[in-house]
Amino acid sequence: MDAPTLVFLLVGGLGAAVLTLALLGAGALRAVHVDLGGPASVESIAGFLGAFGFGGAIAVQLLGARSAGAVLAAAGVGLAAAVPTAYLAVRLSRWARNIPTDGTLTRADLVGAIGVVVTPIPVRGYGEVRVRAGGLPMKLHARADTAIPLGTEIFVVEAPSDTSVVVEKLTP
Repeated sequence: MDAPTLVFLLVGGLGAAVLTLALLGAGALRAVHVDLGGPASVESIAGFLGAFGFGGAIAVQLLGARSAGAVLAAAGVGLAAAVPTAYLAVRLSRWARNIPTDGTLTRADLVGAIGVVVTPIPVRGYGEVRVRAGGLPMKLHARADTAIPLGTEIFVVEAPSDTSVVVEKLTP
């Protein structure tokens, strides 16, 4: 392997290592991470270095770069690959940071849910019900004023804790 290819591969490997540290060990780069709100984020620098190095290495091999001019041409190819890669890294990392998510479910979200008894509920005792809250199936401890048999549809009237509810039979 010739020296220009090795140098480009080392630059590309450095970019991949920085990206790995940025993605997997977010705290590892905190000391050197300066997010200026613009294109100078760790992800953009890592993307730039990786694309520049690997693109340059490919160009050196394809051009058979033996002269300084051919190595500069390979560096130009690497630069042509690096700029859009860095731009995409900035856009994708901003999108990932700002992706909208649903709010966390609370016990208030359980009140009014309809479900089914999966473990019979004795009088003033606990059984289990399966309800759907926020689109998620949840299995909860349940109590009721009257005994409710297995398979009965129920309506949640109160949620005294995050894992238990007070239910009533659902009347058609």
